[in-house]
Amino acid sequence: MVNLKTIERPKDASFATQVPAALAAFGRKVMVDFANTQTELLDKQQKTNREWFDRMQSEANLASDLGSKLTAARSIPDMMTAWQFWAARRAEMMADDRTHLLTNYQMFADTLAQAASKAWRPDDSRKQT
Repeated sequence: MVNLKTIERPKDASFATQVPAALAAFGRKVMVDFANTQTELLDKQQKTNREWFDRMQSEANLASDLGSKLTAARSIPDMMTAWQFWAARRAEMMADDRTHLLTNYQMFADTLAQAASKAWRPDDSRKQT
């Protein structure tokens, strides 16, 4: 059992008030950084969603165009030409999808890495030059 009379108390009363104030300031800074990171991630997610929605629209337009060309085709060679065009364009779109997916992944990973590194840096290193 701890004897409360033997525990040394700080002689300076301001020490007891400085610690909670410093913790409150640190907590506030952490919450502001967290909120800023969340806002940045949300903005990037909205941008990414718009890009993927546009991508789905272009895929739907390509499929519709294929349907129109196949309906209008008068011969097997016309149908094959329409299918070849569709397949070539679809292959290009899949390659673009892969590039966009990797770019989006890198963008989100960079944002999260920056947020994590900000949490461990001293205050003076957070200032941007």
